[in-house]
Amino acid sequence: MAIGQAELRAEAKAVGRQWWVFLVTGVAWLIYSWIVLSLSYTTVWAIAVLAGCGFIAVGVNEFIIAGLIDSWKWLHLVGGVLCIGAGIVAFAWPSETYLVLAGILAWFLLFRGTFDVITAFMVRDEYDLWWLTLIAGIAEIVIGFWAVGYTGRSLLLLAYWVGFFALFRGITEIFLAFRVRRAAHQLS
Repeated sequence: MAIGQAELRAEAKAVGRQWWVFLVTGVAWLIYSWIVLSLSYTTVWAIAVLAGCGFIAVGVNEFIIAGLIDSWKWLHLVGGVLCIGAGIVAFAWPSETYLVLAGILAWFLLFRGTFDVITAFMVRDEYDLWWLTLIAGIAEIVIGFWAVGYTGRSLLLLAYWVGFFALFRGITEIFLAFRVRRAAHQLS
């Protein structure tokens, strides 16, 4: 048992020495958030590039999954081709990609809000804080209707959503970096 703990401690120290990776990625997320939240022509480009990279990563993942399984292999191959195609389209036509993503986000909020309102009423007898889900659902519906009604609002909503996500992700990773660093020092 003592050998297992020593190995675990050594691995934790090794991970702790890589704390700077979280710091670098956190700073990168902050820079990305500033680019998006600048609400200039770079916003459209930055969101389209992120979407393109995401689509291509999912496509590659689908190909890997297709190589590992026998059932439904064709579906993963088709999904991989479609995702990589969507990534290429996002790089080739960033403005159109931005418009489509904005519309999808607005409709997503509308449907997600409806789902959350229904869920809140379904669990109100088992979950004391059901009303928080209800409030969140109503807010999602209101924001969804607001954004669906006018393309400009959808574009603004997408920019703020992505920008604030990146901002919070960056802050979280920076805090994580220093937490990992402190834990590694405590193990030494």
